[in-house]
Amino acid sequence: ERKPCPLCPEEKFKACFSHKLHRHLQNLHWKVSVEFEGFRMCICHLPCRSVKPSLVGDQAFSKMGAHYHCIICSATITRRTDMIGHINRHVNKGETESRFITVPAPKSSRRVLKESATDVQVLPNYSTPQKTDSYFNPKMKLNRQLIFCALAVLAEERKPIECLDAFGATGIMGLQWAKHLRSSVKVTINDCNEKSVTMIQENCHLNKMKVKVNTKEEDNDEAVGDGEENTDTIEVTKMDANVIMHLRSFDFIHLDPFGTSVNYLDSAFRNVRNLGIVSLTSTDVSSLYAKAQHVALRHYGCNIVRTEYYKELAARIVIAAVARAAARCNKGIEVLLTVALEHFVLVVVRVLRGPSLADDSAKKIRYLIHCQWCEERIFQKEGNMVEENPYQQLPCDCHGSMPGKTAVVLGPLWSGALFNTGFLRRMLLEAVQYGLDEAQPLLKTLVCEAECTPLKHVSTHSPYDENKQEECGVYIKTPNNSAESYLVHGKRKGEELMRNAAKRQKSEGSSEHPAFYYNIHRHSIKGMNMPKLNKFLSYLSEAGYRVSRTHFDPMGVRTNAPLAQFKTVLMKYSTPTYTGAQAEGPLHLIGEAQAGEEVQATAEDAEFLEEDKCRVAATVLQAQHPVHCAAE
Repeated sequence: ERKPCPLCPEEKFKACFSHKLHRHLQNLHWKVSVEFEGFRMCICHLPCRSVKPSLVGDQAFSKMGAHYHCIICSATITRRTDMIGHINRHVNKGETESRFITVPAPKSSRRVLKESATDVQVLPNYSTPQKTDSYFNPKMKLNRQLIFCALAVLAEERKPIECLDAFGATGIMGLQWAKHLRSSVKVTINDCNEKSVTMIQENCHLNKMKVKVNTKEEDNDEAVGDGEENTDTIEVTKMDANVIMHLRSFDFIHLDPFGTSVNYLDSAFRNVRNLGIVSLTSTDVSSLYAKAQHVALRHYGCNIVRTEYYKELAARIVIAAVARAAARCNKGIEVLLTVALEHFVLVVVRVLRGPSLADDSAKKIRYLIHCQWCEERIFQKEGNMVEENPYQQLPCDCHGSMPGKTAVVLGPLWSGALFNTGFLRRMLLEAVQYGLDEAQPLLKTLVCEAECTPLKHVSTHSPYDENKQEECGVYIKTPNNSAESYLVHGKRKGEELMRNAAKRQKSEGSSEHPAFYYNIHRHSIKGMNMPKLNKFLSYLSEAGYRVSRTHFDPMGVRTNAPLAQFKTVLMKYSTPTYTGAQAEGPLHLIGEAQAGEEVQATAEDAEFLEEDKCRVAATVLQAQHPVHCAAE
């Protein structure tokens, strides 16, 4: 049976079936309603308001639609904000009795989703942030697993740790922390929205967690829900994220706002404890990925263009903003993890307290010179002196062979390392321990990328059992080869370890991690068949260069080889694409690569292949030198 909408005229919304009507009421009327003492004042589109005689036609129709009816008086108000203020004025006057016969608001239909053994209730349209108060994105599951692994590594270093989820929404992330790490962490979930705070409390009861509610006005405890009682307690706060980070100190802070996170960096680094971790997820990929360059200039103060390495460029932009915010608080950073995927940019850094460490981090923020012809790039040299010809810093010679200006200056960007190998290995161990299957392949790729080695079998055994384990962050391994040897005991030992970390970073400056990567398809030669990516990595490695794949681009190659050498090796091992006697592009098939790839063949096949090579060579030679070939 078709039913009309009770709040819309027939010419605006025709009668429809119940499921479409329910969706219409939910999205158009219920989402923008005003709540007061258990009742909701939904927006009305009926011709209830009086219209001025001077308005006719469409103007009169627009004035008649979209208004609220006050539940206390007979006023009709158009804007939701004005309606909220109108209700508040009634409350201030003591007028709270309704003059209408009202119907209690029905409970909204909620779904229960499960992720990593954690149940959460979500509202309808939970994956659309514009239409719901408690946003939950299933596509960010990998992001949540990576953050959990980072927190688990920190929980192994010192216990217990105080961690903050500054933007709780449904509370899924904080619930996973408390449910799996238990007494190792003291979880605080914060959100400034009252409905989100209520949903977080309900989700805590759903997972049999104790809840401690703390707001500006009240501080009280609540009992757990039905079922077996759990000793874990989650603190739920209703504050602005900047306020709670200014008021309290934490060991682990995660920022995941809707959009950019630069507005919360100063507060995050103000009270974070020494050797703590700050992780942030930026979802403003339109500005970071150079689709809205003016927004990137406004938020991050960076000039960027669209390049083949735009994802790593975005990650370095975010880290530069993090380093500047930490330096303003006399703190330095050590980048532990950087991930840039389709929907987000994740950065995890360790905080190193001290002005000297802050200066070292600030010095790693440089500008980048990018050639727009060949896409070669290089960071500007340190120093304040103006160079007479900045094009000389680029390894390519496009400026001399091309007219006009060929390069642009991008940045400022982070020029330091993007990964910490020891920390990544320990994250991989935690992912295996807790069964996080989606994060394990990415972590293996990150380990190989951090070491700049081709993708091979990565061991998932405990790194503490190895005789030679790489130092992780500012922690130095002692001879007893135990996990406790990574802990920092006392202020004096912590300062000594930080000094040793600074010396180690200076000594390792000669073997820096290769910055950026090249896309093998972007630099392929027209008319040539490229070698397989894994074979090409081995060819570059045999040429004496460090090389690895990168998670930023499935066809990207991270290497310290200049672009000219990269193209030389690619051209050397490429074979021409031809049909019969026709050939395109330069001839490079008669080389070591094709000779090594030939399998066992009969004498007739070998002879036929040699004749075919001669025909292709003659065709290409004639195309390059037609006059000489005709004379001969």
